[in-house]
Amino acid sequence: MNAGIIGIGKYVPEKVVTNFDLEKIMDTSDEWIRTRTGIEERHFAADDQETSDLAVAAAKEAIANAGITPEEIGLILVATVTQDQTFPSVACMVQEQLGAVNAAAMDQAAACAGFIYSLVTAKHFVEANAYKYVLVVGVEKLSKVVDWEDRNTAVLFGDGASAAIVGQVSEGRGILSFELGADGTGGKNLYLTKQDTIAMNGREVFKFAVRQMGESAVNVLEKAGLTKEDVDFLVPHQANIRIMESARERLELPPEKMSKTIHKYGNTSAASIGISLVDELEAGKIKEDDLLVLVGFGGGLTWGAVAMRWGK
Repeated sequence: MNAGIIGIGKYVPEKVVTNFDLEKIMDTSDEWIRTRTGIEERHFAADDQETSDLAVAAAKEAIANAGITPEEIGLILVATVTQDQTFPSVACMVQEQLGAVNAAAMDQAAACAGFIYSLVTAKHFVEANAYKYVLVVGVEKLSKVVDWEDRNTAVLFGDGASAAIVGQVSEGRGILSFELGADGTGGKNLYLTKQDTIAMNGREVFKFAVRQMGESAVNVLEKAGLTKEDVDFLVPHQANIRIMESARERLELPPEKMSKTIHKYGNTSAASIGISLVDELEAGKIKEDDLLVLVGFGGGLTWGAVAMRWGK
């Protein structure tokens, strides 16, 4: 039995904050942000929108896309580091609001690698015949933890959610291989302060990400018995265009074979890979039976990648 994504959805809040908007409140510029990160704008949730609200909106779209009902979901996994509150979990809130009365529910905290972590967790539950359908949600409301005094990090982040229904797919499709990893010694380079704001040693995180994204992408291909030439499309975590380009170059892919949505959404952490998947599917860039590599890294430090044959 192979597990894969059979339905997908996303949600981004209505409010758009451009680089020019940020110029008015801090010492930065559109050119500085664009040339260093690739970001042009990002979406921010309204004050009365919680992380769980974003998650539910994306989940409803994924459930409809998969053609199932909330009652059929056996497990809900929510990847986030910006919970509404410490507990109950966002996953439990999502379960209630969806009416997924038969689902177990838990949050997973692997920061920007969270979507991959939850996708791999879901794969194992489905392939073990424990659950027929698992709902995976990557969601963040990072605007509430941004340090507006730190111009180096404040310009990076946006809010959003993505969701996927993981279930059984036909032979040869779905998640073919994966890699998950962590290096706790690097946790000091990207973390949430006691004041609940993001702190980052950008230079060290950049070096780590450039190395690890490329390595993990190559590793999952080797595990699946595939080569760089087999890859149809790369969907990297949308953190920084230079980091993304380094992973693309490692796989020797042309620019048109890499997802690039960072200019529209900024870094949405656990939501970014799923949001990119939806956008590229809608644009017709991902097709049935395409071989995809999904790869991300995040605070922890954590990383994860999957090689996936798209389709049911």
